[in-house]
Amino acid sequence: MSLLNDPSMKEVVDEFCDESLQLFNELEEILEEFEDDPTQTEKLEQFGQIIDRVMGSAKTIGADEIATFCELGKAIGYKSSQVNDTALLEVVCAIMFDSLELLKKMIIQIKEGKSSSFEATSSTAFVTRLKWLKDKFNDIERASCAADPDANLSQTSIDDLMSSLGL
Repeated sequence: MSLLNDPSMKEVVDEFCDESLQLFNELEEILEEFEDDPTQTEKLEQFGQIIDRVMGSAKTIGADEIATFCELGKAIGYKSSQVNDTALLEVVCAIMFDSLELLKKMIIQIKEGKSSSFEATSSTAFVTRLKWLKDKFNDIERASCAADPDANLSQTSIDDLMSSLGL
């Protein structure tokens, strides 16, 4: 059930938007620290943990595209935290910055009472970069810091997430 179009839930939706934008600012700070020193791969895992909070809230209010996009960011954050290829990590960082900008646009659209459609806010170049990045993580199994390895996102799950976004 989506709370997005329920006028009686506007305050809850606005709180979600405000908190999400604050968390996105935290995520940008993490990425800036990582950008300064790409050996700090734990920053990418921290990114995954924080974006997971937005994902949970988005699911709660019925902002499914935002939740799915955050889930993809979470998986990329966790998987990339296991990579030692500095050049690839620099690309990950750039794509994650772009992802945050896209998520901010989607959140602002919700706050303004408009559609938060991923299609309306993304570009084909960005989608191409996401697909390329996804392919770079095919061999990495661990996609979260969960203790239960069966709870981790597999590459098939990442493919499914991207498919649900129309990618």
